[in-house]
Amino acid sequence: MLDTHRFPPDPWRLQETSPDAATHFLNETLFALGNGYIGVRGTAEEGWSGPAGTSLDGTYLNGFYESEPIHYPETAYALAKTNQFMLNVPNAKGIAVYLEDERFDPLQGTVEAYQRTLDLRTGILERSLRWTSPGGRTIAWRSRRLVSFDNKHLLALQVEVTPLNFAGTVRIVATLDGAVKNIEAGDDPRVGSAVSGPALTLLGVEQDESFAALVQQTRNSGFRLVSATLTAVESSHATAFEQDGLRLAQTFTVPAVQGQPIVVTKYASYHSSRDYPEGELLPRSRALLAQARADGFEALAQRQCAYLADFWQQADVEIDGDDALQQGIRFNAYHLLQSVGRDGKTNIAAKGVTGEGYEGHYFWDTEIYIFPYFLYNKPEIARKLLDYRWAGMESARRRARQMSHERGALYPWRTIAGEECSAYFPAGTAQYHINADIAYSIKLYWDATGDIDWLRAHGAEIVMETARIWTGIGSYDRQGRFVINEVTGPDEYTALVNNNYYTNAMAQLHLRFAATVADKLAAGYPQDHARIAAAMGLQEGEPAEWRRAADLMHLPYDTELGIHEQDDSFLSKKRWDFANTPADKYPLLLNYHPMVIYRHQVCKQADVVLALLLLSDQFTLDDKRRDFDYYEAVTTHDSSLSSCIYSIVAAEVGYQDKAYDYFMETARMDLDDTHGNTRYGVHTAAMAGTWLGVAYGFGGMRVVDGEVRFAPTLPARWRHYQFHIHLHGCLLRVRVGGDGTTYTLLRGEALRIHHRGRQVDLTAAQSTHTEA
Repeated sequence: MLDTHRFPPDPWRLQETSPDAATHFLNETLFALGNGYIGVRGTAEEGWSGPAGTSLDGTYLNGFYESEPIHYPETAYALAKTNQFMLNVPNAKGIAVYLEDERFDPLQGTVEAYQRTLDLRTGILERSLRWTSPGGRTIAWRSRRLVSFDNKHLLALQVEVTPLNFAGTVRIVATLDGAVKNIEAGDDPRVGSAVSGPALTLLGVEQDESFAALVQQTRNSGFRLVSATLTAVESSHATAFEQDGLRLAQTFTVPAVQGQPIVVTKYASYHSSRDYPEGELLPRSRALLAQARADGFEALAQRQCAYLADFWQQADVEIDGDDALQQGIRFNAYHLLQSVGRDGKTNIAAKGVTGEGYEGHYFWDTEIYIFPYFLYNKPEIARKLLDYRWAGMESARRRARQMSHERGALYPWRTIAGEECSAYFPAGTAQYHINADIAYSIKLYWDATGDIDWLRAHGAEIVMETARIWTGIGSYDRQGRFVINEVTGPDEYTALVNNNYYTNAMAQLHLRFAATVADKLAAGYPQDHARIAAAMGLQEGEPAEWRRAADLMHLPYDTELGIHEQDDSFLSKKRWDFANTPADKYPLLLNYHPMVIYRHQVCKQADVVLALLLLSDQFTLDDKRRDFDYYEAVTTHDSSLSSCIYSIVAAEVGYQDKAYDYFMETARMDLDDTHGNTRYGVHTAAMAGTWLGVAYGFGGMRVVDGEVRFAPTLPARWRHYQFHIHLHGCLLRVRVGGDGTTYTLLRGEALRIHHRGRQVDLTAAQSTHTEA
């Protein structure tokens, strides 16, 4: 098989060996750095002088947003009123270098050697090159950059410039540029905001010695931000300060000696009033940067490496047999770690903190795709993601009232701070399954951790309050079935339908879980039950009504075809004419009116097939195979959420070649830009779907009511693979090879698992090898 990948297939590094203007925009995303709060696209310190539209020099803060009114030509009651969008905040990494009167610009002159590397073990982005200016001056350039996992507010970078064939004067201009803006919305609804120009108002400037700061505020959301830098030059120099509007510059004039490096280290911080009182922002910035300078870049780099060593020890997935695939899996895991909020106030956006796709919004992607990854690899982060949902409870209650629900809480389809931001309600707000998805993640967390403290403090109230929405939106039909009408399921090419199978099946699970939780609290923790019941006005008969609705839930099934119907009307629609749809008409959403798509039997992504995975124990293998066969034939996979789910279910029903092909599409989706839009940010859900593909797919892992089951298979192209899971306070390594599967308990005293239906009891003293 020919290697068509753009990067050398290094298992631990992403390496660019020559600059390429054609892929510059895309590579800015791939080489982005982040720590769950700060995200910095992989643009060069000296900037980009290429054609307009070929670069986006973005810096983003997870959860820091501006708001704007949504303008509808024709409005209606309870439509989302306000959008929230992640801001491109001041660029703090700028370092321009002048050799006498010539500016260092790789697009001018001659690049004689070049290498840019993102090392997944160190968390350092490094770029080195040798460049000769149009005037004949040659320098060696080396830059290193990190966004600290140790302190969420800190970014650090270091540049070494070595004159190779000249002496004289070099000027270093370190900038803090607030004249940045977001991408403006165009024809693609997935990209851009409606605001043009800077969204931050300048309140003040600080500039003294080596410190510079911009104090700004959003116009509508009312958040204050202090962006600050501290620059150190390890040579004798003269310093000058300059302000040009929103752009601060510090110029260091250094005598250049041939062969002697000039080292510039720049520390930057971002503090906002979402985290601290306004009066603390500037003092905190000064203190953090002073401490970072005292520690030095090398100490920060060592701490970064130590953090990642611990992460990989408990989260690495190893594939023996395909280096390009191994690279993709680790690259995806690294970007998930870079993108996820871990402070209980932020979540993980569909594009992480790498670009402006979907405006930095959080979706159900978190609960169904990304949450399991962190639950089984870094559970402390999973708990923080649940804390974020708890923080949004009051907003969810308000949204429920807006949607005419007298009781309960309805979580937003897309949001940053908790308010619904979906302007197109048929494909957004109508996806009521968001409530069941959140409840599902809480059940998954409970099954994996047994964390009764979190369930008592927060989880129970979320589960019960959101369950009320189902009895509010649903009703009993003439046959006595509980039906849920006029909703949209996961498949966004089918909208506003009755009895979407996924929605109803997940609501059924949700209702039963809510009733179980209510009973558990009443029996074992009566004070907590009384407190929660008082807070939500719980009526005595409600848990019984939840069980009744669940027991009578209508789950559409076509006996003639032997498949679960996606909804009441799906099978009555005309199939999409795939044979006569040109390749350039995909994705369909960019080429056809929504109504045209809605009238056809066509799926954007896994819908019923997703239910087969999440509710696996409710279906027979024959059920799964028939459903898979039917829906695969009408699914475009225009959504990045789709291929990983089809891979997992294909593996379970025995379609190993299909499982592998779908898995490969997921694993290198961003590295190979298979969806053509990675330049606007990575696909975090698909990245997590890669891990799901290994553990749930080839590993056959399912956790049912706290019981973990495995049914591993080994893809023909692999010699072995292994992954880790945290479960019940233990850390388990699963290694699958040609001679069988080995389960090793790395932490914890004892763990019971099931291998292909057979009970296996593990202890810390002994690994268990099970024949294939």
